[in-house]
Amino acid sequence: MPQPYSYDLREKVIQAIKLDGLKIIEASQLFNISRNTISLWLKRQDQTGDFLALPNQPPGNGHKITDWELFRQASQNSWR
Repeated sequence: MPQPYSYDLREKVIQAIKLDGLKIIEASQLFNISRNTISLWLKRQDQTGDFLALPNQPPGNGHKITDWELFRQASQNSWR
């Protein structure tokens, strides 16, 4: 899985847009980052107040069994 962009780079891009008046397409070309990525950062900043990268969570294996004790009892009874 690719590494997220650094917080420092995100900060520079957002500052160039918000403080320096750069358009998203211009920032995209200048920093070589997709417009969609920049838009997602701006949206996240509006929603949460920061543009920090989301934690990198590997996909789980989605266990269907939630009550392991009940499962053990049922599996022991089925072997008898």
